[in-house]
Amino acid sequence: MSSTEKTAAVPLAGNTRQVSASGDTPSSRGTLIAVIVTGITASACCVGPLVLLMLGISGSWISNLTALEPYRPLFIGVTLLFLGLAFRKLYLVPQRCEIGTPCAQPANLRKQRIAFWLVSVAVLLLIAFPWYGSFFLE
Repeated sequence: MSSTEKTAAVPLAGNTRQVSASGDTPSSRGTLIAVIVTGITASACCVGPLVLLMLGISGSWISNLTALEPYRPLFIGVTLLFLGLAFRKLYLVPQRCEIGTPCAQPANLRKQRIAFWLVSVAVLLLIAFPWYGSFFLE
């Protein structure tokens, strides 16, 4: 967060949290970023070689990119955990904001929910790639 960006303390069950001028809390942005990173990591062993082949990059070393395959279930679990946390934050936990702050505007919540569903669909497509990826390689 830059020093020129305005923040406001928002009381939440005895605690305060910082809200940026865009209405995002650091935890909501962090959760979505974590979902994206873990989703890409979970599918790196399968999508990575295909992307490299589509770019015209080939070689026997590409077979070594499957080294992350044993950790795939762990990455998928962490990804689903972060998706669940983001869903909980956006839909199940009521937001408590002061009137006039950006987080009190319904448009900001709607944008966050749209971003959540776009990220969720993209991540789930990446996770499911091993099941439908063979159609692209035939």
